Amino acid sequence: MTEAVKILLVDDLPENLVALEALLRDDQLAIYTATSGEDALSLMLEHEFALALLDVQMPGMSGFELAELIRGSSRTSHLPIVFVSAADREQSYTFRGYENGAVDFLYKPLDHHAVKSKVRVFVELHAKSRELRRQLVELETARAEQESLLGALQLVQADLQRALKMRDEFMSMVTHELRTPLGVMALEVELRQRRLDRDDLGWFTRERLQAMLAKDSRQVRSMTRLIEDMLDIARIQHGKLSIRPRRTDLGELARAIVADFTALYRDVPLALEVQDGIVGEWDDSRIGQVLVNLLSNALRYGEGRPVHVTVARSPEGLARLTVTDQGMGIPLADQRKIFEQFERLAGAAQSPGLGLGLYISLHFVQAHGGQISVRSAPGEGSCFEVLLPMLPPGA
Repeated sequence: MTEAVKILLVDDLPENLVALEALLRDDQLAIYTATSGEDALSLMLEHEFALALLDVQMPGMSGFELAELIRGSSRTSHLPIVFVSAADREQSYTFRGYENGAVDFLYKPLDHHAVKSKVRVFVELHAKSRELRRQLVELETARAEQESLLGALQLVQADLQRALKMRDEFMSMVTHELRTPLGVMALEVELRQRRLDRDDLGWFTRERLQAMLAKDSRQVRSMTRLIEDMLDIARIQHGKLSIRPRRTDLGELARAIVADFTALYRDVPLALEVQDGIVGEWDDSRIGQVLVNLLSNALRYGEGRPVHVTVARSPEGLARLTVTDQGMGIPLADQRKIFEQFERLAGAAQSPGLGLGLYISLHFVQAHGGQISVRSAPGEGSCFEVLLPMLPPGA
């Protein structure tokens, strides 16, 4: 339903207002009347008028004085004013009216047809102006929505480009990581086949066979680890990471893993310090993988210097696992990024791995209600700390 257009009639004589109101009555108009300038100003504070018809000769505040006040207010300065006057059409009188903001004059006795025609013109102008403002508001709203959608589209496009770049990098790294152990195994198989083709069975001594099996085992472990990492990433991204907690002695778990690494890395001193009684409800396979990832990184980037592992109770009563190396260190700006997918430190491009270990470890620790953090500085080594909730007393 279209809102009625409001007009204001001001005259000190009620009978004039009644007559003028009857003349202008229309379903599309809402007519307001005032018998003084003060009443008219009060109405203007409450309503937005399309036109004001002011009687010039009123006691107290004249129509000219009221027009000056209307023009002086920012709220009503745009309001069209038509003066209604019984005075002679003197040029000076008319000039004063226009000087006070009049857009037209009506002289008594009023010509009914002229009055209605002039009022209709201003009403139509106001309606068009109001429609134009509405369209401008709609245009501005549409523009704002368009800018918002464009911004969202740009973000989606940036995310898509980043995802495509990550996919390409991921495929490149996976291909490289799989090609290396497969290439080594292919060469070993070819070498052995040549020995067999020459019936050189004496070459396959017990010591040589043991060395071959150890090398094959390392390559198989490397490929198996890569595949497991990829599966874990898929589980994390789809919210299907499974945790099977059971009563676990963190110290015993650390001893077993450090012993395995000591056997593999005989040239790097590995120290373990364990406080007894660090027991909790944890998935020993997942927490063990966290320690394996931290130790692998410490040995990879530790530049051959000693690595120290501790298991103890924190002052807050949490289980604390730390892995400390004396290697290259991590700049502060990179310490948050290293827990993201495929993020690797500058200068580590020649090191094996996909940059997934810390990302996976973060999610494993968080799945246990714990937290993982790093303290490091370039040239001063790194200390990774894992905090896990312990069993409550008596559990």
